[in-house]
Amino acid sequence: MSARTLHLNLFVYPGGHHEAAWRHPGTDASRLLDIGFYQDLARSAERAAFDAVFFADGPALADNVRHASRFRLEPFTWLSAIAAATERIGLIATASTTYTEPYNLARLFASLDHLSGGRAGWNIVTTGAEQAAGNFGLDGHPVHAERYDRAHEFVDVVTRLWDSWEDEALVADQAGGVFADTGRIHEIRHAGRHLRVRGPLNVPRSPQGRPVYVQAGSSEAGRAFAAAHAEAVFTAHQTLGAAQEFYADLRARAAALGRRPDRILVLPGLSPFIGSTEAEALALREEFDDLTQPEYSLHLLRHLLGLELTADRLDGPVPRSLIETRGERGNGSRFRLVLDIIDREQPTVRQLLRRLAGARGHRVVAGTPEYVADEIQRWFEGGAADGFNIMPPWLSGGFDVFADKVVPILRSRGLFRSAYTGTTLREHYGLDRPAAVPPAHAAPGPAADARVPV
Repeated sequence: MSARTLHLNLFVYPGGHHEAAWRHPGTDASRLLDIGFYQDLARSAERAAFDAVFFADGPALADNVRHASRFRLEPFTWLSAIAAATERIGLIATASTTYTEPYNLARLFASLDHLSGGRAGWNIVTTGAEQAAGNFGLDGHPVHAERYDRAHEFVDVVTRLWDSWEDEALVADQAGGVFADTGRIHEIRHAGRHLRVRGPLNVPRSPQGRPVYVQAGSSEAGRAFAAAHAEAVFTAHQTLGAAQEFYADLRARAAALGRRPDRILVLPGLSPFIGSTEAEALALREEFDDLTQPEYSLHLLRHLLGLELTADRLDGPVPRSLIETRGERGNGSRFRLVLDIIDREQPTVRQLLRRLAGARGHRVVAGTPEYVADEIQRWFEGGAADGFNIMPPWLSGGFDVFADKVVPILRSRGLFRSAYTGTTLREHYGLDRPAAVPPAHAAPGPAADARVPV
């Protein structure tokens, strides 16, 4: 096997990533709230030696749940149950920097990392759903730039909370009667523009030191944020060229900040329809697309582009001139991705809705197992990706066929592991365990931390 190998995550969405997955005969919709169903999925991904399972979240009912299984289970509860049913696979959850508090979030992830033996990862998002504001007593959703400004400070605070216990602080000296060396446990004394947190965390430093920092978002602000903080980046691209541009840009930004570019993994989403022939795979995709409902799809288009369209416009062209590219919506990476599809392909409204039905703007491929493996290899070796978030169109069958048919091909080509060589998510990703950095005021003799008025 070559020195550089693929990283694969199973991205779990209730029922699957195609918006009509819950309607397909291959989906048992009665199990979408059954934790045993998800534990079985995670065990399957672990048998395939996947790096992680990823569970997305959002603090609002943002989609039209009347026509799709787009509810949101709380991810820490979900991943705790997954941790109990597995041994090696990483556990990545989304948590918002806009609608959570850093102390609570740091506790949750540190606890998950301890209880799973070092398998936790934090997918850092700022939340794009405007509906969330009303759930947290806010009059309005913070604007894009404000959310990212808070996010930078938020990550800094969480990092310092995770480092507030040095590795040597937990002594557990039963004979001597000392459980913890309090001289190695530090208040962080943070007082910033958005946040005030004293610390220290009430959980010892976790097995990974810090859970893995994952980021999702490819806007200008998102790229700058990822270059500064992320260790893995979840992204969406439709073309090899766009993915290569993002990959090169992110690495250049990281290098300019003094970071090692090879310590940031780029993991685009990929949703595969797999058949024994190309025609079979295309027919399978069409089978799912035929189950879509315009009421849901048009709602999604309204959310993404601000277009108010009705069902009688489905077979006409997308009214490009009506799409407002300025303002808050235009800052979003998914908005730009969909706009690119419209400009390149000039689809009808129905064709665009079908393009988005598979994975909400992530790349959908349909073909034989060899073709899917070829596409993965082409992007991996072509400077576009370090691996992929596999987004099965439906569950569990859409993942089962990938694990059974595509993974063996990737292994035969020396692109993917046959077994785990480590136990933590950092080890799966080839990332170092960071040393704790105590606050400056904890060192003997120096002045108080200049960033944090005491």
